[in-house]
Amino acid sequence: MQLKNDLHEYGVTIGESRIHIKSDSKEAIFQSVQNLRYHREELIRYIQNHPDFQYALKPVRITRDAPRIVEKMAESSRIADVGPMAAVAGALADLGLESILRYGAKLAVIENGGEISALTELPIPVTIVSSSLDISGRIGFYITRQDCPIGLATSSSKTNHAISFGEADSVTVVADDAALADAAATAICNSVVGSDVKDSIQRGIWRSMEITGVRGALIVREDHAGLAGNFPKIIKIKE
Repeated sequence: MQLKNDLHEYGVTIGESRIHIKSDSKEAIFQSVQNLRYHREELIRYIQNHPDFQYALKPVRITRDAPRIVEKMAESSRIADVGPMAAVAGALADLGLESILRYGAKLAVIENGGEISALTELPIPVTIVSSSLDISGRIGFYITRQDCPIGLATSSSKTNHAISFGEADSVTVVADDAALADAAATAICNSVVGSDVKDSIQRGIWRSMEITGVRGALIVREDHAGLAGNFPKIIKIKE
């Protein structure tokens, strides 16, 4: 996903995370970046001591002293029934949003590798990116205050580096936060399999309805698409 708006912007690469921040407060952006570095370092330390956390493809138990980011990833993966690393990008985005709001911002959008966490007083458009050229860059969501807080994530079997067992061009999920959207997008994408494209999309739709906290899912495979749940207003993106 990509963001468009006339606000203060800042892009930063923290390890493997490429993060894009938009806000009405420059100071809050700076503070948020420091917090993001801290949370990522906490995650790295935890993985060093608990390597199974990184490679698990199903939810895992975490230790009582696990840092906040690990707790958030573990909880989202439990709800979606996937491995905790499926929620890492979204969890970082959520924690970045928390910190930027804590420092006084009224509008904040954190995008981390395509996963978005947002709370906004002003409407903002968000573009959907998919390996399907019929969808990618052509449509998006118009997020308003009534939609927030909100998390958005896209998973694909074809366009990103994350492990996927599905065959969808893209699965875009809207959820209560980005960590859950991230984990749910992976779970739903994994269920979109089989030679019958329409049936595979329907299985993805059913899976999306089983995950608590998921508001809506948009599934694209080849020249077919399925939509279920409640979304922000869908808009056409001008070229």
